[in-house]
Amino acid sequence: MASGGVSYRNGSALKSSMKSSSPSLNSTPKTSLKSRASAAPNPSYGGLRRSSSGSLGGGGRDDTGVPGRVRVAVRLRPRNAEESVADADFADCVELQPELKRLKLRRNNWDSETYEFDEVLTEFASQKRVYEVVAKPVVESVLEGYNGTVMAYGQTGTGKTFTLGRLGEEDTAARGIMVRSMEDILADISPETDSVSVSYLQLYMETVQDLLAPENDNISILEDPKTGDVSVPGATLVDIRDQQSFVELLRVGEAHRFAANTKLNTESSRSHAILMVHVKRSIKGKHDRELPLPNENGNASLLVKSFKPPIVRKSKLVVVDLAGSERIDKSGSEGHTLEEAKSINLSLSALGKCINALAENSAHVPVRDSKLTRLLRDSFGGTARTSLVITIGPSPRHRGETASTIMFGQRAMKVENMVKIKEEFDYKSLCRRLDIQLDKLIAENERQQKSFDDEVERLRADAEIRIAEAESNYAKALENERLKYQKDYTESIKKLEEQWLMNQQVRGGDKKVGTRDEFLDKPCSQEGSKPSSSEEIAEVKQLLQNEIDLRQSAEEEVVNLKSQVVQWKKLEAAGNAEIFNLRKLLEDEAGQKVKLEEEISILRSQLLQLSFEADETRRGLDGVGPGKAFTGLDSLMSQVRHLQLKDSENGQKASVAKLFEQVGLHKILSLLESEDADVRIHAVKVVANLAAEEANQEKIVEAGGLSSLLMLLRSSEDETIRRVAAGAIANLAMNESNQELIMAQGGISLLSITAADAEDPQTLRMVAGAIANLCGNDKLQAKLRGEGGIKALLGMVRSGHPDVLAQVARGIANFAKCESRASSQGTKMGRSFLIEDGALPWIVQNANNEASPIRRHIELALCHLAQHEVNAKDMICGGALWELVRISRDCSREDIRTLAQRTLTSSPTFQSEMRRLRIEC
Repeated sequence: MASGGVSYRNGSALKSSMKSSSPSLNSTPKTSLKSRASAAPNPSYGGLRRSSSGSLGGGGRDDTGVPGRVRVAVRLRPRNAEESVADADFADCVELQPELKRLKLRRNNWDSETYEFDEVLTEFASQKRVYEVVAKPVVESVLEGYNGTVMAYGQTGTGKTFTLGRLGEEDTAARGIMVRSMEDILADISPETDSVSVSYLQLYMETVQDLLAPENDNISILEDPKTGDVSVPGATLVDIRDQQSFVELLRVGEAHRFAANTKLNTESSRSHAILMVHVKRSIKGKHDRELPLPNENGNASLLVKSFKPPIVRKSKLVVVDLAGSERIDKSGSEGHTLEEAKSINLSLSALGKCINALAENSAHVPVRDSKLTRLLRDSFGGTARTSLVITIGPSPRHRGETASTIMFGQRAMKVENMVKIKEEFDYKSLCRRLDIQLDKLIAENERQQKSFDDEVERLRADAEIRIAEAESNYAKALENERLKYQKDYTESIKKLEEQWLMNQQVRGGDKKVGTRDEFLDKPCSQEGSKPSSSEEIAEVKQLLQNEIDLRQSAEEEVVNLKSQVVQWKKLEAAGNAEIFNLRKLLEDEAGQKVKLEEEISILRSQLLQLSFEADETRRGLDGVGPGKAFTGLDSLMSQVRHLQLKDSENGQKASVAKLFEQVGLHKILSLLESEDADVRIHAVKVVANLAAEEANQEKIVEAGGLSSLLMLLRSSEDETIRRVAAGAIANLAMNESNQELIMAQGGISLLSITAADAEDPQTLRMVAGAIANLCGNDKLQAKLRGEGGIKALLGMVRSGHPDVLAQVARGIANFAKCESRASSQGTKMGRSFLIEDGALPWIVQNANNEASPIRRHIELALCHLAQHEVNAKDMICGGALWELVRISRDCSREDIRTLAQRTLTSSPTFQSEMRRLRIEC
């Protein structure tokens, strides 16, 4: 590769001859050092040294923080092949004394300077030794809930990337700090309750770029005005589950990092690489226990009285591989590589100034001089536990760069941070836990009710069976007794007849005997008096009495069962009451959460309003200078203000006739070019009020008002003027003829530039509204996209303000509607410009937004995008199919719901995917 050429990394190791010794040194870092008299650093993280007056962000410190000085280790790179030949006759410019944690920098053969560091690592130190000394204490602190930073600083070609980012695929012993730190983090966390996510960025030419999504090449840095925390919400955030996926992620990021071939390094990093590891851990305590369920006897136990949500610790590990400082005459940089070197040296110089200010307890820390210092505001003087490794080379030719690196480390050792744990309540986890407990109670109640019903049914059936058996046995016993008595009666009659016949034969025919009936009556009376018949009757009566007792017992058992049924119903009522109380408690908790969110929103809006009014007051006071006098311009401005005052008193806007009669539109427009900022502000407000009425728009454009507004947008640096001018342009952009004029005069480019520079939500809302109006013109689609209109819309989502997001969503919906209309008219089209410019992920993410205006526009945009068949595969891959199915089922607006249903049923690609996923529309 020629000198000065730029290339991307392919993930290969550095070609410098970094060596690692086979026997590693003691990995336990010492907790004390002999400080130099000049530096007097505190060697331990938790020392009681007086803290610096401010951090890189200048924010105040929490009283609960623990002081901890920045730890600095120095690592010496062995001589490479070139140095072994060129410096063969010269001794190394440095001499290491690792046992004393000292380093000697030779001035000449007889004079040297001695410096002390927290750790001194020789050229034979292994990668494991470097990790355990430099990074492992920081990683352990991150796992405990503290923020941590590990950073490498040094001249180009001294082994910074080797120390931090070596993947170790060929030699596991060569793994760098990034890989080893993730191994320890994954080994310590619990996958069920904890989570780890990673962002990988590079700072190239003062622009923050995403190494995991190269198309995201201009990420904004946001700062919390209350806490001072720095975040990059536009960066890709990837959840990490295993070490292999993390190594693959590092390989992808390194492949997109800028590198170039210089005289000092064949693969010199041309950007600062920043790896951010976010760790979220749940802290289990007394509030994490399960809610008890009702016991077997049906007596519901008391629920937990305290519903305090669980505690979550959120920490962040930042690993920074700084690009190497270099001298142009030594590196041989030229052309684009020279510009890269200038940018690198400027950012490193800004970092050095901040560290000097912190080391000297300066009242002002120039943190905003570079995006690098803004990103590292928490690492130096902030709340993070920071460890710095400075890398140096042995060559005497580079003694100046080595001395500069050593002095950077010495100054960094004087910076002290105030580390603290970031804990917060996990209300979402509490809500999920309450939902689970509620479901458990409902399920348990249903099971008990089912068991109770089954038991009652079983007892009823058993009682019916027993009663039926008793009645059957009673009937059978009565029938058997009747048959028995009938049989005995018949036998007795037969015996008496036989006896009578025998008596008749014995006495003879002449002897008079009684009749047959009289003879029978006597034996029958004798037979009835026999004791056997009475006993049998008594036995039958006893059986009947037993059956009666059995029936009474069955009836008593039925009564008992009925009483049990009543008791079970009472228990059921008590369970339902307890479930109702739980639901009411959950609703109260949700209501309190909504109230808190509303109060936070109101406070934020009040803060924005107060900030806006303060800026207006300050600018008004700054703009009025002593002794200023205006002649015709001042009188004209007084007329305009008089009209505005009069209108405000009457509660109505000034009519166009009065303005034209008393002031004149041309005079008002001439005030837009005044040198007085106060005059320009009032004039542009008047023009904006006039542009809000459709009848005035044509007159304003004919008088050159559109050109004047675009000129203000291009040249003015006043936030108020740009905001009001953008609002006036948004009003004019509602007219189709004015839209073409705005595009012809470069309006979309000016609006895009304003969107990129502005931070005020109201300014962004006005700009987004103007672009959204332009997105509704079918004729301007290609030109609007070519001049960056879509990317400007997507860039404004960084503000997070609901009004801004609503205008962005409206613009996307208008653009998608125009594309859908063109496709339905038979125009041959490729993929949607929205999808090509990366709008689909944001659309899917906000398809179910809580704000109704945002959700409505996004749902329309999804339906219109889905009507073009060529977009179907991209939408399926991006997760839009699930949102379309949800819209077709749950959307509150019938027209959008019908449109989504028609789109899903008419698309063969969607139908095929829904059949594969077994989704019914």
